[in-house]
Amino acid sequence: MNRLLSILAGIALLVSSIIPVLALDQTPMHLPIDATPLTVNSARGDVPFGVEIADTEEERERGLMFRTDLKDNSAMLFVFDRSRLVTMWMENTPSALDMLFLDNNGRIIAIRENAVPFSRDVISSGEPARFVVEVKTGTARRLGLTIGDKVRHPAIERIGQ
Repeated sequence: MNRLLSILAGIALLVSSIIPVLALDQTPMHLPIDATPLTVNSARGDVPFGVEIADTEEERERGLMFRTDLKDNSAMLFVFDRSRLVTMWMENTPSALDMLFLDNNGRIIAIRENAVPFSRDVISSGEPARFVVEVKTGTARRLGLTIGDKVRHPAIERIGQ
């Protein structure tokens, strides 16, 4: 009986130490807003966005998960180490998003509109991409974005040279 109680107490201690870690994991990631805006050259002209840059594996994995505060003029730029088929998903992401997949030079090669919150469906670039820009849903349509439009930011221009 004492051994069973000891085992149960050990399990309870283990679970109680894991729960705070899991709770912390749901804290939204807020990266610093870069000093230079990300600019999208759209049919409506150049449109600046305050941008957070996700350029580490951990930042790219976390992205906009658990975030509900994305504004119309905010974006997250995902910078990958090389051009490749890029896949994203919306797990733990409560806000619908538009995703712009970019080549090495910052040209839009794919637009995926209205990504469904909390979905585990894979969202693919369809061809090799080097960057992804996530913006509030409806932004691509509002700005009239099309394949070939240019996105500018120093993080993109350093690679495109």
